[in-house]
Amino acid sequence: MTSLITKNPIEPTLWKKVINLPWTWRLTLSYLSIMLLLPIAAMFAKVASTPPSEFWRIATSPIALSSYEVTFVTALITALLNGVFGTLIAWVMVRYNFPGKRFIDASIDLPFALPTAVAGLTLATVYSQNGWIGSLLGVQVSFSRLGVAVAMIFISLPFVVRTVQPVLQEMEREIEEAAWSLGASQVQTFIRVILPPLLPTILTGVALGFSRAVGEYGSTVIIASNTPFKDLIAPVLIFQRLEAYDYTGATVIGAVMLVISLFLLLTINLLQAWGRKYHAK
Repeated sequence: MTSLITKNPIEPTLWKKVINLPWTWRLTLSYLSIMLLLPIAAMFAKVASTPPSEFWRIATSPIALSSYEVTFVTALITALLNGVFGTLIAWVMVRYNFPGKRFIDASIDLPFALPTAVAGLTLATVYSQNGWIGSLLGVQVSFSRLGVAVAMIFISLPFVVRTVQPVLQEMEREIEEAAWSLGASQVQTFIRVILPPLLPTILTGVALGFSRAVGEYGSTVIIASNTPFKDLIAPVLIFQRLEAYDYTGATVIGAVMLVISLFLLLTINLLQAWGRKYHAK
């Protein structure tokens, strides 16, 4: 019997394989399961219990479609704007020295530390028709879709700046000087020499900013009027459904947002991979 067991050892089960993993792996898997996988699984389990016809009715209702459009289109536009101006800010912070640089550099991280409700209240006050900026612009910013965009820009800008800044610091200036010595202008040097290796990093910052903007609630709920078919975003619609004890409707809209967000982030990650592969050739 012993010889047979020795010659034909029993294959370890999946549980034994998990137990034999290093403690770092086990801790990581446990944490991800508790904090990420189980909540998502619970959401989809709740959605699976909803009849398909009811799911489709809730997910494609006019107010839900409008909230998706306001949320994702506005978040994408603001993320792209931050991709441009965040890169410009990172460039200035890395390449130039000027009075007050440390103060400005520290203020970039302010949206990380500032409660979103305080940010929304501040933005709504400043951009109102009687506010410092709103009175100068002469357009309705607060309590409109433009106000939602301003709030998304404010809370997602640091993601682009802090993602691009370290990469710019590590880039060698000799490559730029070599391009200048060959007759390239500053614009040509930026487009052909600096931008290609920097593009995947910019896309990473855009993806992070987009994800943050899509899930924003605290600031947008204050600066927007939350009017359906105007500036109502999906997170606020979910909260409204919860206030009405419509847990099924809130879960369905949340699941749709999750699927759309994952698809868009996957697309951005594929673009990043393509950019790295293309520039590595």
